[in-house]
Amino acid sequence: MSGLRARLAQGRLILMVGGEAMQSALNFALNLALLHALPAKEFGVFALVMVIGGVGLTYIRALTAMPAAILIGQASRPGRAAIHDVTFGSAALLLSAAMAASVAIVLSAWVESGAWAGGAFVGLWAFRSHLRTVYFADQRQGIVGIGDLAYTLCGSLTAAAIWAGADILRNVLLILAAANALAIAVMLLRARRRVRVSFGRRTRRRYLGIGRQLAWSALSVTTTNLQGQGMALMVAALAGPAAYAPIAAALVVFVPLRIVATALANMKQPELSANLARNEIRTVRRSVPAWMAAMALGGLAYGAAIALVLPVMAPGFTETSSPLVLALAWIFYTLTMVSVMPRIMLEILGEFRSITMITVGSAVLGMGLSLLILLTEPPSLALIGGVVSELSVLAASGIVVWLRINQSRHGRVQASPFDRAPKGGATPPDRGHRLFALEPDERLSEQGTAR
Repeated sequence: MSGLRARLAQGRLILMVGGEAMQSALNFALNLALLHALPAKEFGVFALVMVIGGVGLTYIRALTAMPAAILIGQASRPGRAAIHDVTFGSAALLLSAAMAASVAIVLSAWVESGAWAGGAFVGLWAFRSHLRTVYFADQRQGIVGIGDLAYTLCGSLTAAAIWAGADILRNVLLILAAANALAIAVMLLRARRRVRVSFGRRTRRRYLGIGRQLAWSALSVTTTNLQGQGMALMVAALAGPAAYAPIAAALVVFVPLRIVATALANMKQPELSANLARNEIRTVRRSVPAWMAAMALGGLAYGAAIALVLPVMAPGFTETSSPLVLALAWIFYTLTMVSVMPRIMLEILGEFRSITMITVGSAVLGMGLSLLILLTEPPSLALIGGVVSELSVLAASGIVVWLRINQSRHGRVQASPFDRAPKGGATPPDRGHRLFALEPDERLSEQGTAR
């Protein structure tokens, strides 16, 4: 049985990473093309849009996708999983719309056209990320793979926008927004069930019932963003988008490592949450360090491959990013990969205060070092601050997780931080074939039938 579980886990990870790899290849090729097609300022703006979008994904994950994945993974029956799907899906839709409007307003100060295209891209990207995480938690990763394929195929049309040469930045953002919309539609159609959305009293009460946990989650992700993205935002603010371009170009090369880390988090968080719910502490103790070692080896192997392949595939790349900056980006993302397991374990254990303290301390350390480098050295070397910050996060979070798991010898480990999560059955069976349905409050009764 353990061998079968291992093979299934490997198959799921391969499928997940395959979908992420398609998107990563598209983004890598797109960044290389835009690096030569756009002026430094506009490429820096595009890179910052991607950073802002990535930050938006962290909030979607913290406030909707992550609690949904944990609770769906622990659900004892389909009814409870369905009610979580409704509650957090509704919140995700609202949050994504707010992100789209906010990003459009910010971009209007940087670009003359394309601000709303960028906002739509970020908002749709965020909602697609929520759906992907929920489907992963529901063991429906095949649907996610089909959606990723649709996104990649549609996103490849950006080549035509670059070739046309007119308002490249706006048109690329429009195509990426359309690609996310297509992927969302494909996933919903493939799932053969509409996404129920409710903003009624009961849904609000369910969501706000875990408000304290969500507040800590939001605070922890805010400090994590300051720790992880503070260096990029500081360089852009103090030295301008053009100064950030060499760092962005180097980070693009190693984005696949972050993609793999995201896929691993989507796969392992529901599983580890279920393990703790069943008090399978020994399984957790084995799994966490094993996957950390696997991620470290994967990062080292990828860096070695890039060192061999990049000079052949893109011989002029070092004109934009020096070998030192590329090496720093490699270390940065490898540390990010290794730290993903301690991070998701802290979330499962409800250690949001610990996450906040760790990331605040690491952000102060990393951003302080980056500021010192910006004042005395070339801006591209500010990435050193990011590396130091990520290393401190890995060390501190690993220590906290180790201490908490070892405490299980004297008692049961808390299985979920969302102990006041909404309970009850699912929404009624589907009626009709609409993708979205606004459900009246009384139809979300906790006495509903299973999906």
